[in-house]
Amino acid sequence: MFKFLSGAAAAALMLAQAQAAQIKFSPDTFSVLGAMNGSQVASATLPSAQDLQYQRQSTVGPTRTIIDFTSQLAPGSILVRTAERKLYFILPGQRAIMYRVGVGREGFAWSGENRVSRKAVWPTWTPPKVMIEREAARGHIIPAFMPGGTENPLGARALYIGNTDFRVHGTTQPWSIGQAVSSGCIRMLNENVIELYDRVKVGAKIVVE
Repeated sequence: MFKFLSGAAAAALMLAQAQAAQIKFSPDTFSVLGAMNGSQVASATLPSAQDLQYQRQSTVGPTRTIIDFTSQLAPGSILVRTAERKLYFILPGQRAIMYRVGVGREGFAWSGENRVSRKAVWPTWTPPKVMIEREAARGHIIPAFMPGGTENPLGARALYIGNTDFRVHGTTQPWSIGQAVSSGCIRMLNENVIELYDRVKVGAKIVVE
C-alpha cells in the first residue's frame, strides 16, 4: 500500500536522502594539487614527494627500467642519449636505471659534458629574455618569473647543468615524454625526477650525446 507524504514531509525526506548520499572525506587526507581550469591554486605548502607518488602522471608505456648497461662513466653519473630519448643513471655492477625523457626539439638539441652544479626542489623559473621574445613572436606569452609549484613547467625537481641555462627537470606536460619538444632541457615525469634528484649528487658528471 502506497503512503502519500505531505509537501513538507516529502521535502524533509529528500533532504535527508541527499545528505546521506554526500561524499565524506577527512581534511587530514584531502589536498588539492591543481585546478581543473589551470588557474593558480593557493596553498600554504607544496606537495611532497609522497604526495606525488599518489598523483602519478600518465604516459604511454613504462618510463623507468633497471637494465644491464656497460659504460665508462662512474656510478652516480648521468648519460643522456638524445636520439634514443633516454636518460641513464649509472649504477655499480654494470647496471643503470633507464628513464624515458623529453629532449630538445629541432634546432635546440645539444651535446657535451658538464657537471650537476646545483639541485632544486620545486624550482622557480626565470626564462631567458630570448625565450620570452621568441615565444611572443609565436603568439605565446610566458611570464618573466614563475614561482615553484604544480603549475611551474620545471615540475617537482631540477638538476642544473654547469652554468648553462639547461637542466634536467620535471614537467607539467607528461605527454611530452619521449618527444623532442623542449628548448634544450631534459624533461622527466615528476615521480622519476624526484627519484633521480635523491640519487644524484652535486658535482656528478652529466654527458649528453
